[in-house]
Amino acid sequence: MVSPRQCLHAALQTNGGEFESGDKGAITWINELLWREFYKHILVGYPRVSRHRAFRPETEAVAWRNAPEDLAAWQQARTGLPIIDAAMRQLLETGWMHNRLRMVVAMFLTKNLLIDWREGERFFMRHLIDGDLAANNGGWQWSSSTGTDSAPYFRIFSPLSQSQKFDSEGLFIKRWLPELAALNKKEVHDPEAAGGLFGVADYPRSIVDLKKSRERALAAFRSLPPRQTAGAAHE
Repeated sequence: MVSPRQCLHAALQTNGGEFESGDKGAITWINELLWREFYKHILVGYPRVSRHRAFRPETEAVAWRNAPEDLAAWQQARTGLPIIDAAMRQLLETGWMHNRLRMVVAMFLTKNLLIDWREGERFFMRHLIDGDLAANNGGWQWSSSTGTDSAPYFRIFSPLSQSQKFDSEGLFIKRWLPELAALNKKEVHDPEAAGGLFGVADYPRSIVDLKKSRERALAAFRSLPPRQTAGAAHE
């Protein structure tokens, strides 16, 4: 077993003792290590989060959709959104997914599809080779705006803009979705727009309208009761 302190000191040693400057990869890795420890402390201080309950009690009232077909499409990488499907295929085939993609697919499930974050949390733990109860729970609750220090409910990643920003050439998408390999770097992010009435052969059309689904999510969160103080429900 390697302790978190050993990991931290090894990372600092490779980065000249710096937390906030030097090698970008080392800094990011240290920050992820800190988040991991933070979420473990949350698990101890608020054990309800390990029992399928939200850190922010008022968000238990979110009217999540019962949409098994949409959930299955997300799980099986056939949502019609290339960056989502490529990330999910990577997870299914390798048991791993980049942290940025974990946030993107989590927000898509919980905001655009308005499906309970617990469905995603459960699926990730079933498939991730680096699955960690505290970090996985914390990440999903952050993305779904139900957790501590969570993303504001109105901050909803657009799969299209995230794809264009972080995979501008479409290389990641084409690696995991070879059926889109013939599309150019603009079309590959939104093949439905490129394919016209019938879309692109061998690739599904989007299961959701991103703009309308965003408004649906905003309405669901706006209707919640006033935010409670987490400490009031301390266990």
